[in-house]
Amino acid sequence: MKSHRMNSPDDSISIRRIQTSIYRIPTDFPESDGTLQWDHTTLVLVRASAGNATGIGYTYADRATANLIHDLLAKTIEGRDAMNIPGCWEAMVRRIRNLGRPGISSMAISAVDTALWDLKARLLNIPLVKLLGAVRASVPIYGSGGFTSYSIKQLEEQLGDWVEQGIPRVKMKIGRDAAADRERVRAVRKVIEFSELFVDANGAYSRKQALRQAEDFAQYGVTWFEEPVSSDDLEGLHLIRDRAPAGIDIAAGEYGYNAGYFRRMLETQAVDVLQADATRCGGITGFLQAAALCQAFHLPLSAHTAPTVHTQAGCAAIPLRNLEYFHDHVRIENMFFDGVPQPVHGELRPDLSRPGMGVELKQAEAERFAA
Repeated sequence: MKSHRMNSPDDSISIRRIQTSIYRIPTDFPESDGTLQWDHTTLVLVRASAGNATGIGYTYADRATANLIHDLLAKTIEGRDAMNIPGCWEAMVRRIRNLGRPGISSMAISAVDTALWDLKARLLNIPLVKLLGAVRASVPIYGSGGFTSYSIKQLEEQLGDWVEQGIPRVKMKIGRDAAADRERVRAVRKVIEFSELFVDANGAYSRKQALRQAEDFAQYGVTWFEEPVSSDDLEGLHLIRDRAPAGIDIAAGEYGYNAGYFRRMLETQAVDVLQADATRCGGITGFLQAAALCQAFHLPLSAHTAPTVHTQAGCAAIPLRNLEYFHDHVRIENMFFDGVPQPVHGELRPDLSRPGMGVELKQAEAERFAA
């Protein structure tokens, strides 16, 4: 693809069209965590077109997100300069003022913003990571799944398989039954041997319950305790962070939709590791804002799920510690896209031979799940 060269500071490439598509993908097995159950995942895809290129962005959200993009955000940025992503991002944030920033509004902005970054890199005919500026060549991942709906055998097989693939850290869901959680953790530890073990309660425990669980989990070498209590309970997170056994990091932040949320979490010293999700927190733009805040507070950042979106952005985020290689999203992204990065020695590496995020939609395969 030929790159578009800008001849003067006044030149611009207008965003011609923003299109949305909705896909509903059944899970391969009924899934649950500590506080939620589901049997399908909805992917909202955005295509942003300008010049001779089309960028792709997406979010894992409700179909109402697509309606918001189609009815409101598309009209807000069509005709704007495709090279001016901060201007487009700010215009979208202003436009949803009366709807509220958290939730669907931010997920809609996220999908469009990611598509615009992909578009700009394609117009310049360079990988997204080159546009953002790389600080590392690859990102460490952890295998994530281990749903509470799984039997112990399923749990052992899934996490054990990731370790066999060379992924040295894995995460399982907990929170349905405290006693059963301890048994499941013990069973997994035997299978994965010396690999790192993470647990995620999705806010299911009370404060005292979480502290007791942390003490027990420490016996099995758990090094990461995600959302031991609700991520809205910043005081509770801070309490558990202070009192949990040494060697267990407290992580949260995946439900953050803006920089103010992340700042409050960091100011209250609620976490050892901040999580941010570019498909929720305002796209690549919002994800890099979270990274800057982590730098200011001297804490690491973890990218939450959506590995295809986060691989190149993660290579550009200075404080990044790891990326969540989430079972559902890995399955969907490999079904839907050509060029999805694959794990090598527990890391994902961008393909520098492809422009943008490096992926192309498998249109025929995706249409099977069109909502």
